[in-house]
Amino acid sequence: MIITLAQLQVKPSEEQAFLDAAKLLTKASQQEEGNVSYTLKKDIEQEHTFTMVELWTGMDAAQRHNESAHFRAFVEKAPAFLAAPLSVQMFQGEELKLS
Repeated sequence: MIITLAQLQVKPSEEQAFLDAAKLLTKASQQEEGNVSYTLKKDIEQEHTFTMVELWTGMDAAQRHNESAHFRAFVEKAPAFLAAPLSVQMFQGEELKLS
């Protein structure tokens, strides 16, 4: 499983526009083949800071997502929203079954 964490610090004046664009991105991404989960989380300690949490079945699915039209459209709009450079981390892992 591929886990991607993208931290976005959003300009206060652009937060609603960011949320509207992120909602479209999230909804489309959740429909992609190979997507396990795709959510946006709001940081409760840092204002106007969000983390996109993506889970993919493999690197091929994550790469297809990065080439998708809806992802590219979001990336084109992102500079207008962001107050700081985007921070992206990717991990490879497996789900641990808790009993």
